[in-house]
Amino acid sequence: MGSIETVWSDPATEVHRLVVGPVENNVYVVRCVRSGRSALIDAANEPERLVPLIDDLGVELVLTTHGHWDHVGAVSEMRAAGVPVGVRAEDAAHLSGYDRLIEDGEVVAVGEVRLRAIHTPGHTPGSVCFALEHRPVLFTGDTLFPGGPGNTSFEGGDFDTIITSIEDRLFRPFAGGTTFWPGHGAPSTLGEESAHLGEWVARGW
Repeated sequence: MGSIETVWSDPATEVHRLVVGPVENNVYVVRCVRSGRSALIDAANEPERLVPLIDDLGVELVLTTHGHWDHVGAVSEMRAAGVPVGVRAEDAAHLSGYDRLIEDGEVVAVGEVRLRAIHTPGHTPGSVCFALEHRPVLFTGDTLFPGGPGNTSFEGGDFDTIITSIEDRLFRPFAGGTTFWPGHGAPSTLGEESAHLGEWVARGW
């Protein structure tokens, strides 16, 4: 699937991305430059590539955007290697195990970097996005993609709910220039996507 790449950085923070697994999941590592400590967003697959990041990039925590199989395939191996895993309570039963429950609005410290959890149900009841505090960066899991919301046809999904999550919890509070990094595929900006919200509602997906 290719090697890890640095997709965003400033003097204090680095964001690295790997693409793993049969449906090409994005795995992000958010690293504090000063401390060398990192959080990994979605231990999705290919644990043989993710576990070495504990030493290579200082990964000390896994944050889970939601409990679908393709986003949690390496959870067991990361926990076995000593890295705690966090997930929202609504999706926790889909994981092989976890160590902490993520609360809405919780701010997770990774060295000097802060990630804020935003509960965005709709794709799943326990879907969470993570905002890089004081920086124009969001990690949206399968809640928001370029071109529309995540699939709501799975069990626990609901189209009206995901639209409300996107509009009220992402588009309204964050600046249009905020870049979001989804669970699959390429990034976009909230401003680019918010212009199409009415089209998504009209088409119903």
